[in-house]
Formats: sequence, C-alpha cells, structure tokens
Amino acid sequence: MPAGTALASNGKFAWRGPKGQSYFLQNPPNSKCLNMSQEARGPRNNTKQPLVVYTGKRCTGKATRLAPGKSAPSGTRFASVVFNPH
Repeated sequence: MPAGTALASNGKFAWRGPKGQSYFLQNPPNSKCLNMSQEARGPRNNTKQPLVVYTGKRCTGKATRLAPGKSAPSGTRFASVVFNPH
C-alpha cells in the first residue's frame, strides 16, 4: 500500500468548473478542508467516503453532504469541500 493511502478517501471526486470544464481530484485527503480556486459546481463523490461541500470558503456556509457514489444536482455551486468529515 502506498504511503498515505490510509489517510485518503480512495477514489475520485469530480466537478465542473468554468465553461463546463470537468475537473477531478484522485484520492483526496481525509478531514482536511479544501478551498476551490475557481467556480465549482455539480460535485460527484466517486470516493469510498462521505464528503461535505460548502457554499463558502474554509468549509463555511450552507453544507451539502454526499454519500459515496452520490452526486449533487449539476447547478449546485460550492466553494470548499471536506472528505470523510468528523
């Protein structure tokens, strides 16, 4: 097992950015708030852990929880995300 794997949400987190461009993050870190650097919407949780997206930076604002394998509606905008929250 590669170093750090136990501290990651195995799988892929995907979303749409500016102009509908697709982006993804492979094996994101657990329990760490990640701020999006640009417009982000339509989160798709293809990891094996739950996640929460937030409307504000630093994991503030309205929260939307996504179970593993679930997606939010394509128009759902978010500014930060945390994987496998406590």
